[in-house]
Amino acid sequence: MASGNAKAILRKIRVSPQKLNLVAAMIRGMGTSQALGVLTHCKKRVAVDVRKTLQSAMANAEMNHGLNKGALYVKEAYVGYSLKLKRHRPRGRGRGEVITKPFGNLTVVVEERN
Repeated sequence: MASGNAKAILRKIRVSPQKLNLVAAMIRGMGTSQALGVLTHCKKRVAVDVRKTLQSAMANAEMNHGLNKGALYVKEAYVGYSLKLKRHRPRGRGRGEVITKPFGNLTVVVEERN
């Protein structure tokens, strides 16, 4: 049985990294089956993308690293900043205001629990 970890990365998610981190923090340290249950019933929109990334990390662990699917847990789930779209909105007195629309990156690392 191989020891190690597997990861999956989802880049350029159209959600603020701060909001994405709220969902990622919920699953850190959980077993993968419990984390999937939590994400399935979470009401946040980004929980769907986090669940798909977790399932991808689980598949990578099983297929590429030969890890036992039943013994996996979420070792790390961290969020990073990606690009920011800048849009302009007209304001009073002929001025303009910049609106930034941030994107985030998500990395999920799963490991086999001993």
